[in-house]
Amino acid sequence: MVDITEKAASEIKSLLESENKTDHALRVFVAGMSCCGVQYGMSLDNEFGEDDITVDSQGIKIVLNKNDEEGLSGATIDFVDGPNGNGFIIDNPKTSGGCGPCGGGCQ
Repeated sequence: MVDITEKAASEIKSLLESENKTDHALRVFVAGMSCCGVQYGMSLDNEFGEDDITVDSQGIKIVLNKNDEEGLSGATIDFVDGPNGNGFIIDNPKTSGGCGPCGGGCQ
């Protein structure tokens, strides 16, 4: 379903501890679509509904709504150090969209 790399899991564990939210999970969701493909979002959450699915990966509880299950299937969450800063990315080869004519600056 959704996997997380060791590096991302370590960063999330540190974040949960520093925010004093060790009882929270990482909520991952489909935030929308663009001409460049699926847009994802993440947040820390401790309120779960009956439509939520919970998985554990690398010691991190990941929650997603069952409506987002198909769009997140096969996704991997990673943490990267890049030239413009550090951050989390969600890569899903199953939903890679090509850049369309929107001029959105896809790379």
